[in-house]
Amino acid sequence: MLRGLIKGDNVFVPTVALRVAVRNDIDVAALLVTEEGRVRGDADIVFHGAPAHPSGAVRLSAGEDGTAWLDADLAGVEEAVTRVLVVASAEEGALRDARGLSVEVFGPDGTTVVGYEVTDAGGETAMVLAELYRRAGGWKFRAVGQGYVDGLVGLAVHHGVEVAEEAPVEDSPAEETPEDALPEPAETLPEPRAPRAPEALPGAAKDAAPPAQLPAQVAPVPAAALAPVDLPVPDWPYGHLFEPHTLEGSGNDVLAVEGLPPGPVLVDLALRTERHTAVWTLTPANKEEDLLVNSTKKDWRGRLLAVVPLDGRLRLKLKAEGPWHARVLPLAAARRLTEDALECWGPEVLLHTGEATDVSFHYRGDSNFIVDSYVLTGHKDPAKLPESRFPYINEIGRRREALPVPSDTVLVHVQRADGPWRARLKQPSAAVAWLRRVRD
Repeated sequence: MLRGLIKGDNVFVPTVALRVAVRNDIDVAALLVTEEGRVRGDADIVFHGAPAHPSGAVRLSAGEDGTAWLDADLAGVEEAVTRVLVVASAEEGALRDARGLSVEVFGPDGTTVVGYEVTDAGGETAMVLAELYRRAGGWKFRAVGQGYVDGLVGLAVHHGVEVAEEAPVEDSPAEETPEDALPEPAETLPEPRAPRAPEALPGAAKDAAPPAQLPAQVAPVPAAALAPVDLPVPDWPYGHLFEPHTLEGSGNDVLAVEGLPPGPVLVDLALRTERHTAVWTLTPANKEEDLLVNSTKKDWRGRLLAVVPLDGRLRLKLKAEGPWHARVLPLAAARRLTEDALECWGPEVLLHTGEATDVSFHYRGDSNFIVDSYVLTGHKDPAKLPESRFPYINEIGRRREALPVPSDTVLVHVQRADGPWRARLKQPSAAVAWLRRVRD
């Protein structure tokens, strides 16, 4: 058993010559990529046909027991290279058929530095198993486990490898709008205006509690500052429907709604503020429990995922200055993931209901970006969330990722995000083997 990490974890490693063992009997390659996540050319691909990088810093060899060995001299990696990706692929079948798939890193003295066992590989045929990447003047190892349903074509194009015209990948992050074209956070929210009554969701209860009234002297944050509301998918089976509840106020307060069905709900929140914003869930004893928001951003907004207890009373503690506007929505109102880009800011809850594919994220904030997911298919208890599938991302600063979702009904939960970001589904394409077959 490896002394290892779980998917998404990362840890500092010494900046020395490390040996990386990839087991078991799987095709292995290494990609040396720049800050943009792309190779500079063919020379940055280390595989069985080109087993040594021109710099000599990364070399690939095969062991007699089916183990592939990557030698990575971190001190010798060129400055332009910010990450060394450890890639695995299957010539036949899927990666779930590879028994004992794991990555183990050894120091110069032969002792284990860190390891990662891949326990949740599925039908994908290619995967970024792990990466060595620069951080704070040193190097870290991250257990990635990022599979590609479109195989090595998708993985290659995602990281800047040119493929033949006859085998294009339609939706590569390289084709996205340049980073500078992302919208900047609004410096000010729109001018206040009287909020309109929310439209009823199909199947919603008719006796929903009326929205709380805002004192006349407070200028409200307009509902237009909140995320749009999507209609529920047909025959929605994963929670109760109800009409939106609207709350408005100013400054520190408790957001309280009674008579809700127990289970997960969405909470839209927008504030006109210059200072710190924090939101906690409250226990029945009125004590702070889970910290949902902790931000110093101006004019904060986002959509939170909260769970209504069995007594039907949702209570959140808000610490903020300035007027605010909130809506409590059913889970079914989550925004839909499609191949069209969703432009977002702050925390959000997204819904995927189609075929297995990847979600492409482009985050432009400067603080934590944390994403996890919940598979709703087969979940029978609407009063609670299913167990989180795995953390997609847990990083600080600008980030560009393409991450897999299965062919199930899946909630993709952007748990932390202070800044603008974009998400869209990628188009899958046929799987091929590594570089030679990508080019053929």
